[in-house]
Parts: sequence; structure tokens; C-alpha cells
Amino acid sequence: MAKKAINPTKSLKIPKIIIISAKICEFISTKLVTKFAAKIFTTPIKHKVPKRELEMDRKSLQELIPIPAIDKSVVTYSYGQSPRKVLLVHGWSGRGTQLFKIADELLENGYSTVSFDAPAHGKSKGKTTIMSEFIASILEIEKQFGPFEIAIGHSLGGMSVLNAIKDGLKVEKAVIIGSGDIVQDILDEFTIKLGLKKEISAHLKDSFETKYQVKMDDFSAFRAALKVKIPVLVMHDKDDPEVPVKAGIHINENLENGSLYLTEGLGHRKILGNHNVIKKILNFIKNP
Repeated sequence: MAKKAINPTKSLKIPKIIIISAKICEFISTKLVTKFAAKIFTTPIKHKVPKRELEMDRKSLQELIPIPAIDKSVVTYSYGQSPRKVLLVHGWSGRGTQLFKIADELLENGYSTVSFDAPAHGKSKGKTTIMSEFIASILEIEKQFGPFEIAIGHSLGGMSVLNAIKDGLKVEKAVIIGSGDIVQDILDEFTIKLGLKKEISAHLKDSFETKYQVKMDDFSAFRAALKVKIPVLVMHDKDDPEVPVKAGIHINENLENGSLYLTEGLGHRKILGNHNVIKKILNFIKNP
């Protein structure tokens, strides 16, 4: 399949068949459409590993480890031999090798990395998951592979890193890239993309809180940021079509020791492989 140029101003769209199905469910009943929307929201797309990630995939030591807190297992990737370890956390519908360019540069600079396929992602089993399971996976991986000097998270992985630090993850510094912020905003945006009435977003929030026995707002990144004391580099593209730049700005405003680095024209994913972005990450990690 030929590569297409990335247009950072164009967001990934929900397939029309899903939007039509959502509207039919909404017409039938609020309960039915809430159940349908919840299923779509918690079901990531498993993409085939692209060629550019195959080297990291081949060279990593891969293990299937249990996450007792959620009664699931995840596949981990240990990349490099250095005792100076960095934890990498991918975003929604991502995989453990997605931050390969960052991982390669870290290896060249004396670090090793540990990453993982979150539940229902990549080679990890399951069909549905939610952020609390990303966080539980991070905390268990720390027990088995830590300590880590640095944690780097992209998108939902960035939100998860901040929440994991709030919940006890011990790292010296953290980097979050294209991170989401306010959970209700994310639910509202998702509801809009499905073409549903805004009130469905509130029902969706209630259904998740009942099912997972959590308060969704507690996972908002800015709330976690308020309790994070270590240095955090917040990176976000001004043209990110999936997570508005205001999310990164707001998170940074709530960090005690945060620094903000904004890019242009890189969108939500191309930012992960940008030379200047990676250089900035290395400078942040290395300098006091």
C-alpha cells in the first residue's frame, strides 16, 4: 500500500457505518445508544505493525506478563541493555513499538527502554480497555522492570503517565506528547463525532463510572498534574486535529515544574518522529 502524506489538519474520522448505527440506536433508545457508544469508545483498532517499527520489534525481548489488578496480561518490549531505563507508553490504538524513533535515539544516548502493548492493543489479548487499565499496567511494569529514570507517554499514554505518577510511579522526569486533558471534553468530542446529542456524553460518563467503579473526572490530566512535582516536558502540536493544543497548554499551567514545547505542522502522530522534538526530549532528559 502506497504511503500517503500526513495532513496534520485532518482528523481521523469514524466510519460512516458506525455513525449510522449510532443514530439508529439513538432513535430506538437512550440506553441502547449509550451501550453502543461505550463499546465503540473502549474498542481500539489493532493496526498491523508498520515496516518502520519492525527493527525494534525484532530486537526487543518480548514477554507476556500478568497485570493482577485488572486480571489481564500485556506484552512488554525490553529494548537495549542499559540499567538506565525509560518507560514508553503509547496512545489509543497504538502499540509498544510506536515510539521507536525516540527509543532508538535513547539507545544511542546510553538508555534502554521498556514499552508495552496496552490491554486490547497490539499483541496483547482482549477487545476492550480503558485508561485505568493503562495506569494499572504501568504500575505493574514498574514493579517487574523498574526502576525507571524517565517516563514518556503519547496521547492517552501521556494522560496515563501523569495519573500513574500521581498514583505512585517513581520517575525523575516525564515527557508527555499530544496528551488529552479533561475527560468530559474527550467524551463530548467523541459524542459529537458519532453525530449524537450532547446528553449522550453524560450517560456515557455515568455508564463508565458504574461499570468500572471510578470517577471519570479523577483521570483528567490537569488534575493529576496538580499533584506531580517532578519536571515534566509537555509537547503538543498547534495543528493537532485529534487533541486540541489547549489540552497541552492547560496541563502545563497546572504543573508545578512543567515546561511547554509547541510545534507546528506535525499533527498528532508525526510529532513522534520529528528530529527537533526528539532532540528537545534528549536535552530535557540530560540537563539538570
